[in-house]
Amino acid sequence: MASVRPCLGRVLPESSILFLCDMQEKFRHITHFAEIVSVAARMLKVAQLLEMPVVLTEQYPQGLGPTVPELGAKGLQPLPKTCFSMVPVVQQELDAQPHLRSVLLCGIETHACIQTTALDLLDQGLQVHVVVDACTSRR
Repeated sequence: MASVRPCLGRVLPESSILFLCDMQEKFRHITHFAEIVSVAARMLKVAQLLEMPVVLTEQYPQGLGPTVPELGAKGLQPLPKTCFSMVPVVQQELDAQPHLRSVLLCGIETHACIQTTALDLLDQGLQVHVVVDACTSRR
């Protein structure tokens, strides 16, 4: 199997999407949670201004609660998930955008959900831009 050499390119609004991963009520106790959500909220505002698509997920919402209101995602319909990666629940959205080249990734549980999402996206040949100031973990 030939390997794909990952590369980073320019983030262009017409070929990019913003992923917001699991910024939910039960994660409020995480160190720097407010700052992470604040940066992600700014990313969301910019994406909306640039008319970029945005996808929002919630990990097991029955147990971890809803997305925190300060994210400003009121108009977005969160997609529930029960695995680490966002890709299985957003695959339809990815398939609907053949021009997609890059994903901006923000969210909670960097060592699990963010990492597996990034790896799955790279496997699909997409560029992944992890917004470091908008990601964190419980530990």
